[in-house]
Amino acid sequence: MPAVEATTATTRKTALNAVHRQMGARMVEFNGWDMPVEYPSSGGIIAEHMAVRTGVGIFDVSHMGDIRLAGPGALAAVQHISMNDASRLAVGQAQYSALLYPQGTFVDDVIVHRLGEHEYLLVINAGTREKDFSWVSDNTRDFNRKVENLSDEFTQIAIQGPKGLNLLQKLTDADLSALKFYWVTRGKVCGLKSVLIARTGYTGEDGFEIYIPADEATSAGVWNEILEAGKEFGVLPCGLGARNTLRLEAKLPLYGHEISDTINVWEAGLDRFCKMEKPDFIGRVALEKAKATGLQRTLVGLEMIERGIARDGYKVLDDSGREIGYVTSGSPAPFLKKNIALAYVPPRFSDAGSTVKVEVRGQGVKAQVVPTPFYKRPKRTESPRT
Repeated sequence: MPAVEATTATTRKTALNAVHRQMGARMVEFNGWDMPVEYPSSGGIIAEHMAVRTGVGIFDVSHMGDIRLAGPGALAAVQHISMNDASRLAVGQAQYSALLYPQGTFVDDVIVHRLGEHEYLLVINAGTREKDFSWVSDNTRDFNRKVENLSDEFTQIAIQGPKGLNLLQKLTDADLSALKFYWVTRGKVCGLKSVLIARTGYTGEDGFEIYIPADEATSAGVWNEILEAGKEFGVLPCGLGARNTLRLEAKLPLYGHEISDTINVWEAGLDRFCKMEKPDFIGRVALEKAKATGLQRTLVGLEMIERGIARDGYKVLDDSGREIGYVTSGSPAPFLKKNIALAYVPPRFSDAGSTVKVEVRGQGVKAQVVPTPFYKRPKRTESPRT
């Protein structure tokens, strides 16, 4: 997580900012946004993490962006700019995908929702909002579509954990049990009509994300109503700290860490979401060449064997102390009670059971390559942005 910084005049705020501050949240600057990293009143990051794994937690994720493509050429446009196959989506279905540069590296990873016959909603990352919208607009000009940046129109609240369905069902007339994982619907939520409800999230747990109008009064009312309804389930408000440890346990990529404009799809291990058999899309030619050339590095999971925590950016060494890679994300794993990390290393070091060292404060600390995800909720289909 980023270091705590003073909020500046240019730092953006979600409609729930005042609520977080009233609740005593510890705030940080994150990708230009003033966001809660943890709530001391909840017990902090570990308590928030455990609430999501065992019960339910809620997150303000309104800093995420939203791009709508609509019109007769919307599907063709989405197919051209994204690596997954959007033609497979039924109305009301969603998929994990990514926008790629011509060299096969990442503009961003996205969730594509098909909301109507000719309507798609792309949910994008906070730190890439403006870049993504420009990329989508510029690269779909030849298609009969309308592109809208809806990022500031929604307050997005994530309700995550095994008790998330029970909590949200108290507040909506939608039949949530009938809503499959990675599908979306609309319903009344907290008295608001036609709220978009997606069975998605970024924690490795079952859960939902709801999209409500982004005005302060409405947002605060819904947030507080969710907390009140969730008391019987032990709900906790959760910040970016727990969101980061949860997604790391589940090996869900973060832009600027596991994926970036210098990392390609094969290196990131996301090939199962890249449909090379579909019609041409941006990045496909470069990916074909990269596959033929072979990997020079690959993303692996590490579990620390010796005492030490692998942090983002730390060097990975071989047994002789030679630098061979770097840590993309690392921290203690609250649920697993281990110190874990994701790292890029040469393929010859990627087999489970292989040992490497992570340079921690100038010392090589032993770690072992382990299967990923580190944590997997049983009996459901995995996705990088679950």
